[in-house]
Amino acid sequence: MAEVSILDLRKSYGGLEVVHGVNVDIPDGQFVVLVGPSGCGKSTLLRMIAGLESITSGQIVIGDRVVNNLAPAERDIAMVFQNYALYPHKTVAANMGFALKMARMDKAEIGARVARAADILGLQPYLARYPRELSGGQRQRVAMGRAIVRNPKVFLFDEPLSNLDAKLRVQMRSEIRELHQRLRTTTVYVTHDQIEAMTMADRIVVMRDGHIAQTGAPLELYDRPANVFVAGFIGSPAMNLITGVARRDDSGARVEADGVVLPAPQVPGLDEGRRVIYGIRPEHLELADSGLAATVVVVEPTGSETHVLLRFGGHDAVAVFRDRHAFQPGQAVHLAPRLDLVHLFDAENGERIG
Repeated sequence: MAEVSILDLRKSYGGLEVVHGVNVDIPDGQFVVLVGPSGCGKSTLLRMIAGLESITSGQIVIGDRVVNNLAPAERDIAMVFQNYALYPHKTVAANMGFALKMARMDKAEIGARVARAADILGLQPYLARYPRELSGGQRQRVAMGRAIVRNPKVFLFDEPLSNLDAKLRVQMRSEIRELHQRLRTTTVYVTHDQIEAMTMADRIVVMRDGHIAQTGAPLELYDRPANVFVAGFIGSPAMNLITGVARRDDSGARVEADGVVLPAPQVPGLDEGRRVIYGIRPEHLELADSGLAATVVVVEPTGSETHVLLRFGGHDAVAVFRDRHAFQPGQAVHLAPRLDLVHLFDAENGERIG
């Protein structure tokens, strides 16, 4: 195992810079998820760590070695791709042990490592099968087993679950997390799915346009997003974001947005007349006898929760309720935002206020 340090890393294609001076420290044994929308640079960053993309400037350090100029095979890493890339004419055992065979490892040692990985992944009954005889989840386990047998210092995962159906993705999330808890190998995992990031990571690195928008523990990002981008990206359903103007007087603080008055917390920097973005998560909107008057537009029961699209003063917002309510489209309701859980951001630069 080893820590990974990424220092002022940049990547350009000709005159176009796509990764802009990224700095990330990944402690030994930690599970770090790089998350962000398509084109944000997360897969490019992972491929630079793996040695599959050249580095324009900066450093990547794995353990105590600068690996900028080392070939992928010399970096002591193992990568699991979105495409499992299994050899169709080889058995599960042969697929898992192929890299070791190419390294001219002793047959007995290869067999022992393959057997150990198969035990960890529940693949013992399938070692003699071919990839065509396996389910998608089993093929994913074989790809993971091929990485495990190498005993690498770092595991790299590039959107490994995107080809699986929803139920299997949930199952494989738990299996990958359990695998990490058993092996404690430093892991860097790339996904565009913020639910994967929230449920799997020790620490999340949120990327946007080749920059790091915020780094932190999953609940830290959820509870205290540093900017509007993270606030809107982390969380499902997404945070409600409403642009307005801050008002302060003897009665307290509020945000006025197109005739709608939203109660606001008293935080430093919430100056009179400042243009702000008012953020409230769907689960932090509560029904009330009075308050924000809204109209029910769409009701989406999910079983454990009910998601309700509401409209007030030209604004749309989503509320989530765990209690059962007989909402009907067109129904008038009153909402009260949880004041202690309101988020305020500067409308110009998107940064958190207070």
